[in-house]
Amino acid sequence: MGTMAKKINMLLIETGISKQELAHRLKTTPSNLSGKLKRDNFSEAELQEIAAACGATFEGIFVTSTGKQI
Repeated sequence: MGTMAKKINMLLIETGISKQELAHRLKTTPSNLSGKLKRDNFSEAELQEIAAACGATFEGIFVTSTGKQI
């Protein structure tokens, strides 16, 4: 499981939402969501949707070696 998939699973645990419920909220099937989690292949728009479905926000940033956030 990739890094983003792990973070999504942590979000689900934190918010008490099952993968099945998340799939329902995203209007997809549990098997489609499971496949995306296995491939760890999410666009930023999808991550925004997942966050919203969980009552959270997603803030994608780059952090340089000097600590600057972009």
